[in-house]
Amino acid sequence: MRTEQHGDFKSKVSIAKALKMMQRQMGLKETGKLDKPTLNAMKRPRCGVPDVANYLVAGGIHKWDHNDITYRILNYSLDMESTVTDDVFARALKVWSDVTPLTFTRLLQGDADIMISFETDHGDGSPFDGKGGILAHTFLPGMNFIVDAHFDNDEYWTLGKGNGKSLFLLAAHEFGHGLGLNHSNVRNALMFPLYRYVEDFSLDQDDIDGIQFLYGELTTQYSFTINLVKLMKTLSHQRPLQDAQV
Repeated sequence: MRTEQHGDFKSKVSIAKALKMMQRQMGLKETGKLDKPTLNAMKRPRCGVPDVANYLVAGGIHKWDHNDITYRILNYSLDMESTVTDDVFARALKVWSDVTPLTFTRLLQGDADIMISFETDHGDGSPFDGKGGILAHTFLPGMNFIVDAHFDNDEYWTLGKGNGKSLFLLAAHEFGHGLGLNHSNVRNALMFPLYRYVEDFSLDQDDIDGIQFLYGELTTQYSFTINLVKLMKTLSHQRPLQDAQV
């Protein structure tokens, strides 16, 4: 009987500790209790990357060992044109390359560093829950050889306005995980776990500090070199001008 009471006490302490960790992550008062503000926060649409379950693992440093990250889009949502989705994902990745030496190259076949897909039942141990609730989740680099970025296909994906969810904002957040960032407890940060639509988006300094801790700052010289290489690649694929016939 004493053992059972002791075990029950330890269980209550563990639950309270986990709740406090989650409340801290969400910027709530750390009561260690499942109070109304905590319940309301848990009901809001959010990223599916755990705040508590993988705390020790995610609390370590996870990053790519190279700066040219490849990505591949495996399928599309029916909510928007594929070309629009392509542009959304490219812009979401650019959020991170604008402040780091990272570059992103899209692959049309084979394995990429980040594999992007829209899913429902997908058997990775982190099922989606239909419309609302969990919107997407992404594995951290180093936990798998390939990072999977999964978006819930039951959601209504839009460019942000209206009743749907902004694919751009969710993708930028998920790609932050795919680069090694954990959730932030700064409410205005992109990496805050709860979804909110922001029309005039910009990275919070907390996001910038986190990604630059992992990959460094984007220096002017590095930016110039990357742009020069891109220009040379573009020119090399253009046909030479033909002399006009007289």
